[in-house]
Amino acid sequence: MSTLLIRDATLLVTMDDTRREIAGGGLFARDGVIEAVGTAGELPDSADEVIDARGQVVIPGLVNTHHHFYQTLTRVVRPAQDAELFAWLKTLYPIWARLTPEMAYVSTQIAMAELLLSGGTTSSDHLYLFPNGTRLDDTLEAAAAIGMRFHAARGAMSVGESKGGLPPDAVVEEEEAILADTERLIARWHDPARHAMQRIVVAPCSPFSVSPGLMRDAARLARRHGTSLHTHLAENDNDIAYTREKFGCTPAEYAEDLGWLGPDVWHAHCVKLDAAGIAAFARSGTGVAHCPGSNMRLASGIAPIRAMRDAGVPVSIAVDGSASNDSGHLLGEARLALLLQRVAHGPVAGPSALTAREMLEIATLGGARVLNRDDIGALAPGMSADLVTVPLDEIGLAGAGHDPLAALFFCHVPRVKHNVVAGRVVVRDGRLTTVDLPRLIEHHQRLARSLVAA
Repeated sequence: MSTLLIRDATLLVTMDDTRREIAGGGLFARDGVIEAVGTAGELPDSADEVIDARGQVVIPGLVNTHHHFYQTLTRVVRPAQDAELFAWLKTLYPIWARLTPEMAYVSTQIAMAELLLSGGTTSSDHLYLFPNGTRLDDTLEAAAAIGMRFHAARGAMSVGESKGGLPPDAVVEEEEAILADTERLIARWHDPARHAMQRIVVAPCSPFSVSPGLMRDAARLARRHGTSLHTHLAENDNDIAYTREKFGCTPAEYAEDLGWLGPDVWHAHCVKLDAAGIAAFARSGTGVAHCPGSNMRLASGIAPIRAMRDAGVPVSIAVDGSASNDSGHLLGEARLALLLQRVAHGPVAGPSALTAREMLEIATLGGARVLNRDDIGALAPGMSADLVTVPLDEIGLAGAGHDPLAALFFCHVPRVKHNVVAGRVVVRDGRLTTVDLPRLIEHHQRLARSLVAA
């Protein structure tokens, strides 16, 4: 059995039921599960792994609920830099059609490395095209090697341009094959147990790339196996117009009609979710992955996160794909979310603003709830030992000792100092312990050049 001791943190933020913030705090974990949280006198004196957290803030690991890892290979592709969602997709689909298994593996590790270094311990990824022999297994194997907790979303596109969809026919699949492969992945990889490192999510891509029949069949399949459901919804005005034209309803009404509301479902973006849609999400416990950076980059708008939370909708944070954000910095994304709601809704001191502590809740417990997990998002006995430490001696935090927790979201945090997933130190002193990052970056750069140049 392996044990872990975190001790003497300047501040340990638990996010437990009472939202304790413990000066001089620490925790003790055994085999990846927390046994005790408190000050030095309340914890054992030794462990197999001891981290001295003096001069650091300790928080639960952040949870990223929507990403497209493969898109790290196509950041800032010039023709797509100034496009809105649909034009952006049409520009990049032909490039993504050249994705290979090697590219899927390496891009997964690059995306996860960026998340781990910026505070993430759990991530979902939505892979929805599988050209040239690429499989979701490539990303699952990459995640296992780097050590991040992973919800792999088996995406799909089945309605190409010839049938009125957005993607070219070359990147869509037959629906029977999609469902069969999804069942295979669940049997091979899905772990429903508490503290699981890998789970499978059933995730047809979007209303403009799959049929209503596939959406219904996917929902039945997921509920038969007890897995979560995920897709894109109500991302921008064109998305709304497409759903109204093709299906004669709003995106929320479309989702409800297909069985895509419920506590086992979360939707990405929801920028244009109307009041009735918010009420339906709240009533059903349907979750949202808020992607502020991507929504800004593509000029999609500002999601009504304040209204969603006030109504009781489960809300989480996500960086989205790195070709529409083009950053995968999770603490930075949370900062954008915090500030953007103030721009949209203000006043700063009024009920419309998000606070730093509310932002931490969204990025931890919010993500856990959206992913249907009760074992991550807080530092408390019985929870997974997923945590990060942030050093307070960085120049971007100079002068911010008055409220170290708030500093994580108002100030600039370049990298975390330590990142622990399931009790395993995957970032130590700002460096990844599980992969050779400079070599990985060089490999990724080579693949990115070949993908785009081709």
